[in-house]
Amino acid sequence: MSGDFTTRFVALGDSFTEGVGDPDPARPNGVRGWADRVAEQLQAADPGLGYANLAIRGRKLQQIVREQLQPALALYPTLVTLYAGANDILRPKVDIDALLVEYDVAVERLVESGATVLLFTGFDAGSSKVFGSMRGRTAIYNEQVRWIADRHGARIVDYWRFHEFQDWRMWDVDRMHMSALGHATMANRVLEILEHEGLAEVPDVPPLPVLSRVQQLRANAVWAREHAGPWVMRRLTGRSSGDGLSPKYPELTRL
Repeated sequence: MSGDFTTRFVALGDSFTEGVGDPDPARPNGVRGWADRVAEQLQAADPGLGYANLAIRGRKLQQIVREQLQPALALYPTLVTLYAGANDILRPKVDIDALLVEYDVAVERLVESGATVLLFTGFDAGSSKVFGSMRGRTAIYNEQVRWIADRHGARIVDYWRFHEFQDWRMWDVDRMHMSALGHATMANRVLEILEHEGLAEVPDVPPLPVLSRVQQLRANAVWAREHAGPWVMRRLTGRSSGDGLSPKYPELTRL
């Protein structure tokens, strides 16, 4: 299959790369996402480009490496994106140094394959009352990722420094995943790093709602019941939002 394409973009990761928060019922797993949007622009300029997306929501770093690395290499990629570790950072306990040992080996193998490799730092959630406590962990993770990128010659998509994502309109109602606007914005950040001339279409920006204190409390209660509660229960019971799901595009394709 890989021989049908002159260039090959393979995306690895979890819900961030799968596209959760950017719904599209016509697509596999019902989502679009920044990686699809990047692939669409790259394919518009290069009809010989094939695209595969192996990311599955809920996957932790070791799962991503062990489930997705070898299938990615089998596609002979010329461009690879990898974001992994966010689901580990959110666990009650994590050894980030130990966690990134396997990540380091995976990046080395991807770079040695001859592909251009893009790695992502984690988002700065310091302004979040819920996820802000993870800021220190994410900062340590980011420094390790930057060091690994420097050592192997990978490129960095520095999500930590993308301050436009402090705008709540960039986020889905679950407050954990980017919205369609966020995914389109991220796609354009990636395209800029690739020095690609085309940019993804950005959805209209809705006005940022101004809520009273009572409305904020009600919104928080709805979020806790419909999103935070189920998220916590999955972790307590060892389940994942990605259970039973397959990669969106396990083989190279044209969108």
